Amino acid sequence: MPKLAEREQTTVAAILRELEPLGQDGYRRIMLNHGAEEPCFGVKIEELKKIQKRIRKDHELALGLYDTGVYDAMYLAGLIADESRMTKEDLQRWVDRASKPLIGSTVPWVAAESRFGREIGLEWIDSSRELIAAAGWHTLTSLLSLQNREELEEEEVRGLLARVRREIHSSPDRVRYAMNSFVIGVGSYLPALTAEAIETGEQIGPVMVDMGNTACQVPYSPDHIRKAEARGTIGKRRKSATC
Repeated sequence: MPKLAEREQTTVAAILRELEPLGQDGYRRIMLNHGAEEPCFGVKIEELKKIQKRIRKDHELALGLYDTGVYDAMYLAGLIADESRMTKEDLQRWVDRASKPLIGSTVPWVAAESRFGREIGLEWIDSSRELIAAAGWHTLTSLLSLQNREELEEEEVRGLLARVRREIHSSPDRVRYAMNSFVIGVGSYLPALTAEAIETGEQIGPVMVDMGNTACQVPYSPDHIRKAEARGTIGKRRKSATC
């Protein structure tokens, strides 16, 4: 059993007290420009990972931190959550509350490593809510990236590529960005479909997305995939979706 002092350091309130002074105004402004919502302390990911290293996995703490609505705590929650214990209800609550940065990171990473990755990813891409649909495409991309996860059949992926070709330019900004990432993911992680992903990228052409007050750009998917080919990394999977 953990010592009393250790338990006291890992309550939700204690973690919030630890996080707040770690915030930096400059990084906070960057995250707000990227779509994070207040409250946001501006804690850099490297600092969050130091806390993750100390805590490792603490699922109940993760759920509590996410429910605070504090951006930094929500990101940390994804780092320490036990994906195997996430329920569909947990995942739906997380996606419902997620701001733009979490839609492309914490939520799909945890969803993809849960036992509901394929199921919930396919559900979310049909959502009428922009951020939820985007989270669905990011979840499917994360699934493709994982070792020992062949949950999406080849023909199913082909169907999704066809859907991207049909819908990408009429979809909302965040969904367009996520669909473009999916094409890159297919080309990068599924060697059997690399050529088809490049062809899809060439057919849809450059993808225009309003990235707000940031320097971010939308990668041209064929070029991105060809760079992976040149590096010899096509088909190289990841142990974890979390970066």
